[in-house]
Amino acid sequence: MKNIVFLFILSLLVTSCARVGSPVGGPKDTIPPQVIGSNIDSSRVKVPRNINELRIDFNEYITLKEINKNLIISPPLKRIKKILPSGMANKYLLIKWEDTLQANTTYNFNFGNSIVDNNEGNPLQYYNFAFSTGDKIDDLYISGEVKPMIENKQAKAEEKGIVVGLYKATDSMDYRQKPYYITKADADGYYELNYLSPGNYKILAFEDINSNSVFDAGKENVGFLKEPVVLDKSISGLNISLFPSKKSVKYTEMKEVPGGILMTFEGNPEKVEVKALNPKLSEYKVRQTPRSDSVYVWFDAKKQNLGIDQSENLKFAYDTGVKKDSASSFYRYNTKNEMTISNPNSNILPPGNDFTILSNYDVNQIQAEKWTLVSDSIQQDFTAKIVENNPFEIRIHADFKEGKKYSLTVPRSTVSSYYDSLPKSYRFDFDIDKSENYGTLHLTILHAPEHHFWLQLLNESGAVAYSHFGKSDTYTFSSLKPGKYQVRMMVDNNENGIWDAADFAHQIYAEDVFLMEKKIDIRPLWEIRETWDITAKADKKPDTAEPTAQPKTPTP
Repeated sequence: MKNIVFLFILSLLVTSCARVGSPVGGPKDTIPPQVIGSNIDSSRVKVPRNINELRIDFNEYITLKEINKNLIISPPLKRIKKILPSGMANKYLLIKWEDTLQANTTYNFNFGNSIVDNNEGNPLQYYNFAFSTGDKIDDLYISGEVKPMIENKQAKAEEKGIVVGLYKATDSMDYRQKPYYITKADADGYYELNYLSPGNYKILAFEDINSNSVFDAGKENVGFLKEPVVLDKSISGLNISLFPSKKSVKYTEMKEVPGGILMTFEGNPEKVEVKALNPKLSEYKVRQTPRSDSVYVWFDAKKQNLGIDQSENLKFAYDTGVKKDSASSFYRYNTKNEMTISNPNSNILPPGNDFTILSNYDVNQIQAEKWTLVSDSIQQDFTAKIVENNPFEIRIHADFKEGKKYSLTVPRSTVSSYYDSLPKSYRFDFDIDKSENYGTLHLTILHAPEHHFWLQLLNESGAVAYSHFGKSDTYTFSSLKPGKYQVRMMVDNNENGIWDAADFAHQIYAEDVFLMEKKIDIRPLWEIRETWDITAKADKKPDTAEPTAQPKTPTP
């Protein structure tokens, strides 16, 4: 009995010790730090020009997140000495500079989202601090949207911060300096330039890849207006399109490739003349697709004893039409280099498409009559041709039947370059897919341009999946892989056969680009019919939108 009573008491004690108490603490802090004062009085006007620091006090400990990327000062201060906190958190923000402030000028410190509380990292979003050395704080503004029309493949996603700036419209504008007023667009492309004084300005927007707040031609997408912006009242809806920017023509490098050497140039020169300066290199062929950045020099290294036993310094004179100079590179013949061909695509060919072969050499001649195309052990009729604007590509056209298997045999020596030919035979096996796995898009274009244009379908990653070149107002894209696509039109306004980027140095706009806002959902066996009016407001190039004036007074 005593044992039973003892066990009962022990169980009560264990139960009471195991009770779960109420949780300690409260809800998570989501409140950003609050400003409680500064070293500049509350009116923020008539600030002495010789002041050399800004101190802002907060109600809690703060840290600065990527302050060098987020902080924008307009007009810019060139000599920043110190920014605190740096490392350890504290209850104030301090910026020191050596510049003497300009007279009767409003300065704006835009911190973006860099000010965060030390505990939870809550940002004080889009915080601005403005003051004036004059009698009043300028309160004009310009706002709008910046829209990239063509992806900048040179920039990583995290690098594509868009900067919008104003330069004073004078004859001596230096675009190699930071803009007089500057801001950053948000993730949706919206921007505001605040605390502006009246005047005439040139507006410029660009992807600031290297975070130096200065436009780098040829590397960063750019948008601009040729005419100055007359700012006598605030402006809303000043939208800007971003386009690839034209590079200056210049030589970049020369390297050995199978069959010769490759010289590369920036700026897509219309024509490059190349002449060998080595007496041993007496026979060679220079090939450049007009307005391309690649110039190939093909030659027979064995026959001319070039780089066989040791490296040879090959020298060439070149003329880009902009500059005449010479270049050299050490060349050594690679015995493993030989002419090859390959199938660059899948072994499953969509119905209605041609079969494609790629060569690592510039193809000069083919003997397609010696090739064989077989299906079900029966030879098929076909034609083959070298693609005119891409001599590395061969297209084979035949009456391919859905669901059938095909085999193409290309014997040795039936594909030739200038000094080489195919050293071995190749066989390509492929199947023709069924139409039930693909969809079709019939597109009617209203108010189509009078010039030729590229009509492109962009996949969900933004890459060009399908393209037509012409000037019709009706197009059919058949055998489309299921997925969502955006339609883009790139107009060849000057009819030179290429799309020309923006030439900011000479104030020449990029050629027209239009984006269809609606995404096209392609499904198997579906036939989609769409009408696209490229003059509709939603599809206009953003830099053609008319700005509207609306009253607005930014809070200092």
